[in-house]
Amino acid sequence: MIGELADSIARQVDNLTGTVSEAFMEPVIRVGVTGLARAGKTVFITSLVANLLNRGRMGGMAGEAQGRIEAAYLQPQPDDTVARFQFEEHLSALTGANPYWPTSTRTVSELRLSLRVKPRGLLGGLSGARIVHVDIVDYPGEWLLDLGLMSKSYAEWSDDVFARLARRAEAIDFLKEAESAQGDDTFEEPAAQALAASFTAYLTAARDAGYYDCTPGRFLLPGALEGSPVLTFAPLAKVEGAGRKSLWREMERRYEAYKSKVVTPFFREHFAKIDRQVVLIDALGAIHKGPEALEDMRRAMSDILSAFKPGQNAFLKRLFLGRRVEKILFAATKADHLHHVQHTALTGIVEALVRAASDRASFAGAEVRAMSIAALRATEEAEMRHDGEMLKLVRGKLLESGKHAALYAGALPADPSKLLQPAREGAERWLEEDYQIMNFAPAVLELARGDGPPHIRLDRAAEFLIGDRL
Repeated sequence: MIGELADSIARQVDNLTGTVSEAFMEPVIRVGVTGLARAGKTVFITSLVANLLNRGRMGGMAGEAQGRIEAAYLQPQPDDTVARFQFEEHLSALTGANPYWPTSTRTVSELRLSLRVKPRGLLGGLSGARIVHVDIVDYPGEWLLDLGLMSKSYAEWSDDVFARLARRAEAIDFLKEAESAQGDDTFEEPAAQALAASFTAYLTAARDAGYYDCTPGRFLLPGALEGSPVLTFAPLAKVEGAGRKSLWREMERRYEAYKSKVVTPFFREHFAKIDRQVVLIDALGAIHKGPEALEDMRRAMSDILSAFKPGQNAFLKRLFLGRRVEKILFAATKADHLHHVQHTALTGIVEALVRAASDRASFAGAEVRAMSIAALRATEEAEMRHDGEMLKLVRGKLLESGKHAALYAGALPADPSKLLQPAREGAERWLEEDYQIMNFAPAVLELARGDGPPHIRLDRAAEFLIGDRL
């Protein structure tokens, strides 16, 4: 408790210093970007920064449309202990002669983009332009899901895991291992390592199969912690009266160590300092996989939102209550896999997925919005007559074969409950439609001077996230 109190005081002092500095000097907006596996975080940040540097396609930003953004440039990030987001490398991958998708996020990284902005009205004529810094913090969605562990005991977490695994083929081997383990046996390291390895194998298979609740996240992205005791535990059935040196007690101790030594530092050093948050969602991928995957995504979104501290970052509130996430954007990525006539339906599905949690955030004073976007457009729209019906589809270059193909993903329902209800009820497949998806490669680009990469609604996303501060 003393350690937590000291940590809280230290964060309040850091918050006070930052708040006063921003009030009298150059304002800073910290934008967190995360998402679940294959949601496109790296592409989103790369295209966003490229389009803010070259704003020819950013007419949806009021500051750009009104001519108030005079310049944008990259600066060294303020935190020397965090890896720099490799913007130039990723942009080269997306815009080169043979473009390809860059590698996915595996750790925390950061980038500072500074904008020189002319204030509106009389103030602009009197004070001249000012600098606004946008610090973009990129981190894996698996780590964000770990924040949900903070309120769960080891026994509660174990029960939750076993409840989810009961119907999953990927968990068969681990469940056999867990059933044979005796929690009240004397702890032995080889037994713990075998259980942890089996559980990690399940998490890897579950992620590859399209499940989203793959916690603890560091089991999948261990980095320097690989092989350490803090990553050598697994869920077990609770044993009443297990001794202090039993397998169950040691697993419990390591679980608590994971929360205190891995999850808490991430929250303190990165997540707790964020003002605006982007959560990227591959909703089309989940719909394609079926009802169980969509319900799994809904639960994951609820867990993610439970980790936020939403509200308004007014000056006095930040002094005394700490930073709060004042804007949250849920962005359904890969909107270029659908004809634009279906984008409204896709947005409605995302809104329904996060409805309960977003209502809580809105009640606390945060502004929440859902949107369908494509950070980098890889397709073009087309029409084709099939069985007497004119289909609205998209076409592009297939990632696997390199061939060009047209895709009709299926008609998304205007009423999201047509998907969410069977997902909640545990349906095995969709009854009315077979939803398809293809993996498209990035298209070869010829960018005009002053233009960033082509996108869908990236300018509107940027306006929602930072437009009020420009």
